[in-house]
Order: sequence, then structure tokens, then C-alpha cells
Amino acid sequence: MFSDVELKLKKKNKVLFSRESECLQGLKTLIEQQKHRTLVMWALDCAKVPLAQFEEKYPYEVRPRMALELSEAWSRGKIKMPAAKRAILDAHAVAKEIDDSVYGALCHAIGHAGATVHVETHALGLPFYELTSLVLRFGICEYQKHVDEKIINYYERLIYWQENIDKLNLKWAKFLMDDSRPNKERVLSERIKLKEKRE
Repeated sequence: MFSDVELKLKKKNKVLFSRESECLQGLKTLIEQQKHRTLVMWALDCAKVPLAQFEEKYPYEVRPRMALELSEAWSRGKIKMPAAKRAILDAHAVAKEIDDSVYGALCHAIGHAGATVHVETHALGLPFYELTSLVLRFGICEYQKHVDEKIINYYERLIYWQENIDKLNLKWAKFLMDDSRPNKERVLSERIKLKEKRE
């Protein structure tokens, strides 16, 4: 289940999970079935955990929090994309500045959660980076239990948002109300499968 993760760890890759990771296939399939706004709320909700962990160690670094707050404001139609995009890029910049692989991965997870407002394909960036931080924090001998628990939590939170997104009467930016647009994660998955058939 985690052989690809451990191979990437040995190679010292910065990101240890991907769309091909066996442990994420169920979550990936569920993500492909969601409305864009469902994924936005799921990502912003789940990103609160890495944000709290980050702020516990770096209480004076506000850029990751700003990324989430401005991304949510964007999703509600309160601000335009450029302000949120700048804040998201700033959250990613923190990862390079702090020279801390565990907490840098959390910054990238937060940035991808915010960028989910732009396009569904960023949603998986949250688990790719947050799970990477867990592996780095707990090490090769102890990470599996923590990763398994977190994946279950992602799945449960996504089911919650799937069932409740339209019951909460949240205000949305106009582009997030267009349910006729195909889920970009599903479109990407279909393209990859088609390419593999041709090869």
C-alpha cells in the first residue's frame, strides 16, 4: 500500500504522495464525483488542521492563515482572484523561507487547499503535502497509522460536505454555482487513462 511512498522517501523526494499513490485511490475517486464548491469547502475545512499545527510552531507567521481567509472570501464572491492568488503564492513562499520540511509541507497543503477555489485539481494537493508532513514527522517506522487515520478523516469530511453543501445556504461566487462544468479532476483522470490506452 505504501511502497511508492517509501521509494520516494528513499529518493529524498519533496512530495511523497501523488495521484498514483495506492492509498489515495478511494479518495481520488470520491473527489472526481464532487461539485466544485463541495471540494472547496472540504479543502478549506481540512486545511484548518495543518494551519493550527503550523501556527503552533510559527505563531507570528500569518501568511498561511491569510491564504485560507482570502481563498474563502474569493469563494464567497467577496474578493476577486488576484488578491487570493497572491495570498496563496505567499503561503507557498513561506515553505521555502522557513527551511523546515515538515512545516513547509503544511504550508504547501494550505496553499493547495486555497487554490482549490480556482480548480478542482488542486484539492489533492492538500493530502499530498499534509500526508508528506506526517511521514516526515513520524518517520519510516511509525507513519503508516497516522497516514491511514488522516486518509479516513479526509474521506469522512468529504462525505459530510457532499451531503451538506446545499443544505447550509452558503453564499457562493457565481463561477462556483455553475454545476454544468465538468469536474476537472475527473477530466484529468480520463485523459490519463486514454493516454495509457494509446501507449
